[in-house]
Amino acid sequence: MDWEYDLIRLYVLICDYYDQELWVHCQRMSNHSDLSFSDEEAISIYLYGIIEKRRNVKEIYDFTHKHLRAFFPQLANYEGYVQRLNQLSGVFIPLVSRLQEALPTLNVLQEIGLMDSMPISLAKAQRSSSAKVAPEFANKGYCASKGLYYYGVKVHLLGLRRPGALPVPEYIGVTPASDHDLTTFREIQPYLYNRELFLDKAYADELLKEEAKAQQNLILWTPVKKKKGQKYLAVHDQWLSTAVSRVRQPIESLFNWIEEKTGIQSAAKVRSYKGLLVHVFGRLAAALFIMAFSS
Repeated sequence: MDWEYDLIRLYVLICDYYDQELWVHCQRMSNHSDLSFSDEEAISIYLYGIIEKRRNVKEIYDFTHKHLRAFFPQLANYEGYVQRLNQLSGVFIPLVSRLQEALPTLNVLQEIGLMDSMPISLAKAQRSSSAKVAPEFANKGYCASKGLYYYGVKVHLLGLRRPGALPVPEYIGVTPASDHDLTTFREIQPYLYNRELFLDKAYADELLKEEAKAQQNLILWTPVKKKKGQKYLAVHDQWLSTAVSRVRQPIESLFNWIEEKTGIQSAAKVRSYKGLLVHVFGRLAAALFIMAFSS
């Protein structure tokens, strides 16, 4: 059956990555730990559960216990599984990097990039002011596109344009919700040369555009912002803004696709910093696996 093939392919891939690199990032256990249920199994179960649209750890565990026990006979109890996932939280970031290397390259336009960000919410609206989960990483921010204050983090993604298909993620980063998109862009800007990038208004900075063009042959396109007191844009500015938005549309489609496949934007059930890492990077890894290996 196709689902069996997909599960086995995922497990074999995780085993391969684990043996090569991922084992280094695991939290070490005591000499008396029972490892009959392996790290590779724990990671594979989590990713496959997300791919099967199970949206939290309890749903993933129950699905595996009910339908996949023949594949994972040594499956720990629920509390043990949650503990194992937290111990493996450091694995998911390098796993995302490895899966990026497997993404398709056919018809990818290396010279055209699309960049935007997406909110990951642990608490919304009024609850965002009192939330305290994962304070090492998460904080309160504002999502202009949704008109919503939230407590959580933000995923930043630079994708390479692929005509007729979703962009291929080149850079993926996660910051606290309050971090400005422009600040994050400045961190990766030194690594970008000889290309055009299409961004939203949050990245509009004329001095940055001039420096990027002069120093890196990097052309930054953004919609035109109205000046203070300006009611209407000039016709040519309206045209430019519309054209930039149309080119950028695939990056918005990519975020919508990731949300549809993984449910990444809602992290309301996360209760710790390690749990947040598992939620965000585990779902990004599942999305990249689908993009890289789905037929």
